[in-house]
Amino acid sequence: MKLKIPPALQFLIIAALMYGVSQSFGKQFTFPFQYVFAWLFFILGVIVGLISVLLFKTVNTSIDPLHPLKASKLITTNIYRYTRNPMCLGLLLILIGLFIIFGNYYNLILLILFVWYITTFQIKLEEQILHKIFGENFTIYCKKTRRWI
Repeated sequence: MKLKIPPALQFLIIAALMYGVSQSFGKQFTFPFQYVFAWLFFILGVIVGLISVLLFKTVNTSIDPLHPLKASKLITTNIYRYTRNPMCLGLLLILIGLFIIFGNYYNLILLILFVWYITTFQIKLEEQILHKIFGENFTIYCKKTRRWI
């Protein structure tokens, strides 16, 4: 199987579907400070994503999600000590923010779909490739650091 849909596009598809669901079924829940919580998730997601991309840039390795063979360095420090996939985690946090803003329970299904799809068709394939590139170092890293959080 080959990596074909970049995570950013997967994110945009799910975000658009979440918007469509919220327009079709309306707001189903509200709670005090709902927009504050939504913005916190959104901002946290952006920060996590930016930090992870900047770390790739500082060590001069590829961030191309469709061509992980271009990776020249294995990053295991900073945010990568806590999650092997902070870019995907950042996208998920933003989607959680949208879930809260839209206030529609059906969108929870789309959040789960995003996690399942990106894990199955992006992350696991990337991990196979990274294991081939970095060997035992990647195996040790995987044992120390969780896939998501």
